[in-house]
Amino acid sequence: MNRSPHIRGLIALAVVALSLYIALTVPVTLGLDLRGGTQIVLETRPTADADLDAEGETGTGTDATDRTVEVLRGRIDALGVTEPTITRSGSDRIVVELPGLQDPRKAADVLGRTAQLTFHQVLGTSAGPDDVSDSLPKRAREQVMPDESGELLRLRAASMTGNDVDKAVARFDPQGGAGWHVTVDFTGAGEGRWAHLTGEAACHAVGDPARRVAIVLDDKIISSPQVDPSVACRSGISGGSTRITGSFDDAEAEELALLINGGALPVPVETIEQRTVGATLGAQAITASAWAAVIGTALTSLFIIAVYRIMGALATVALACYGLISYAALAVLGATLTLPGLAGFVLAIGMAVDANVLVFERAREEYASRLRPTPRSSLTAGFRQALSAIADSNITTLIAAGLLFFLASGPVRGFGVTLGIGVLASMVSALVITRALADYAVARPRLRRRPRLTGIAHTGIVRERLGRTAPNLMRHPRRWLAASAAVLVLAASGIAVRGLDFGVEFTGGRLIEYTTSSPVHPDRARHALADAGFPRAVVQSSGDHQLTVRTAKLSNTEAAAVTETVTGLAGRADKIRDEAIGPSLGKELRQGALVALLVALGAQLVYLAARFRWLLGASAVAALAHDVVILIGVFAWLGKPVDGVFLAALLTVIGYSVNDSVVVFDRIRELGRRKDEESFAGVANQALLQTLPRTVNTGMGAAFILTALAVLGGDTLNDFALALLIGLAVGTYSSMFTATPLAIELHKGRSGG
Repeated sequence: MNRSPHIRGLIALAVVALSLYIALTVPVTLGLDLRGGTQIVLETRPTADADLDAEGETGTGTDATDRTVEVLRGRIDALGVTEPTITRSGSDRIVVELPGLQDPRKAADVLGRTAQLTFHQVLGTSAGPDDVSDSLPKRAREQVMPDESGELLRLRAASMTGNDVDKAVARFDPQGGAGWHVTVDFTGAGEGRWAHLTGEAACHAVGDPARRVAIVLDDKIISSPQVDPSVACRSGISGGSTRITGSFDDAEAEELALLINGGALPVPVETIEQRTVGATLGAQAITASAWAAVIGTALTSLFIIAVYRIMGALATVALACYGLISYAALAVLGATLTLPGLAGFVLAIGMAVDANVLVFERAREEYASRLRPTPRSSLTAGFRQALSAIADSNITTLIAAGLLFFLASGPVRGFGVTLGIGVLASMVSALVITRALADYAVARPRLRRRPRLTGIAHTGIVRERLGRTAPNLMRHPRRWLAASAAVLVLAASGIAVRGLDFGVEFTGGRLIEYTTSSPVHPDRARHALADAGFPRAVVQSSGDHQLTVRTAKLSNTEAAAVTETVTGLAGRADKIRDEAIGPSLGKELRQGALVALLVALGAQLVYLAARFRWLLGASAVAALAHDVVILIGVFAWLGKPVDGVFLAALLTVIGYSVNDSVVVFDRIRELGRRKDEESFAGVANQALLQTLPRTVNTGMGAAFILTALAVLGGDTLNDFALALLIGLAVGTYSSMFTATPLAIELHKGRSGG
């Protein structure tokens, strides 16, 4: 008795049961673009002084970044944000995620300020910034800066720092007239230093500038009070506390107290990226993607059932298991599900159909050849024969997913994670779950008596027509290549004529998206923003009540002015997305995108050359380059943005396109072993005809999913789904009518024929 089907069934049951348990007990972490909040990426800027650690030893940039993370953690805790995360990225970058925080101004100001708090003895007034003793180095001994009223003061080197502070509290004094102020309590060692500093100042007469103590924050005097006349010379102020007064309102006093409590950053930091997404936009994206998944999967399932009958129904059950396995894998790995990642999850449903279609079409071929007279034996042979093509096609997609993970950043990286998990889950779904269900079904007596119900015991409409007409599609390969070249030139001319509309991720700048209570025409908004001091703002509308403003680099204050202008036009404008990218990061991401593209093409060439002959590998990669240029060119003609999400779509198209080419080339390799006497062109044509039903059925299954995503996925995912639909069409065409004819021509050139 063959125990393999029983073992396979037990494995399938165990995988599904474990996945169900994980899905019910382990929640998936949602990215900020789905639950709303702010993400800030900071980059440390080490200085010569910052390279010294607390003991004066030479440190490293990594050490400074680690110390900065700890200081920032204290500041974030003081902000009161629920479930914040702060992680180091590389040697000099820090990623801060603040769920639920919709106004990034306060967070950016608090996190980015160095908060170097120092206490100085005042030596007197100054005639100018150069009025410093020449006998001692200025940097070590004295410095000149204006006080709160603008009067220049000469200050001795710092006697105390923020490290001497125990805690600071913002308080309001309605009776003493001080208004909002900050009370500072010193540490044990700080108490003695404060008493010494105030005792030295008390030795000067009342009214003498030297009787003052200057409190300096970030090289700016924020308070310089006179020591009270009751304090005796050299005795100083006891009690270990003082008050910082100034023209503070409640927010400024609380922010100052927060900065002092958080401590001083060991090195300056710069905000190089800032993203804010409204919670409503995230909820809408989840709902839209869920509907796209449900409707797309339903349409795909109906199509598969109509084509493959009982086997199609079982494949639909396996698809549901695929979704469960993918979700459980995301949960157990602790992966963060982002908006592009959610789209990748939906997309992988269409890709999961591919392995099932490959198996069923091979089983149909085996049955039609009469070498396998029963659906059961044909199905067994179909799984065995399709394994090579399934493995090769999925590995090429995994290469694309891996490149997204290692070379991309932010939400696009999340797309690479979910795409990779989806590919692996689809293989488990097809090769384990579908097979276990199919083995059980075809062994039933009722199906043995009615083999056509299985969906395997007939050839299908496409295969039947191809078998009847037997067209020689590769009779004139150069004509196909000429058609491909013409489309390529037309698309490339769009890049030359229209240029590429790079998103803020690649150019740097700021993008803010609003929902408005009333429609606002882009031209009207553009003129209003120009009058407000933003003449180069690019304004676009998506629907009657959504407006997007893209500008060069803006401060948070300037961004607030943009929001105020839009609000004035619309009556009410809610900010649902806010992205700021520094110019240096934009250049880095642009270069990284080019590297990712080149590495993707190179990695595919290496893999295909290893699995197939170099001739087939080179043909497939040439077809890939053809697909990439056409997709970029179409987006140029349409004026669509080329951003990080487009990069994710482009790399996915690369994997998907190679997927199709691999299936054709795998069949060429198989037929070439059997028919040594037949010409390469004849073998290629036969391989094309044999794999065409699979290509059509797989393309239809993926098209249902992508169309649902394009229609229902919302504005954020429309361009993503559109790019994949274009890539699907172009990739399907090129695998048959670019890669295959090119392989024939290269073979002729090599053989001299």
